[in-house]
Amino acid sequence: MMNVIAWLLRIIVFVILAVFASKNLQPIELHYYFDKSIELPLSVALLIFFALGTLIAVIFVRCRCYSHK
Repeated sequence: MMNVIAWLLRIIVFVILAVFASKNLQPIELHYYFDKSIELPLSVALLIFFALGTLIAVIFVRCRCYSHK
């Protein structure tokens, strides 16, 4: 039963994110140093920065867990 509930929650989250991505297709321009820039859809930029934040959080949590042992 819990497996079914977990899959239903995953599907709901996926649908919400898909609708959000489809509504935020406006291009944005990210500027870097030395006049470098890249143009991406807003939803892609948000996904990239969310994934980077998650990766950084996972790295810090793992480092903290290993340092306490």
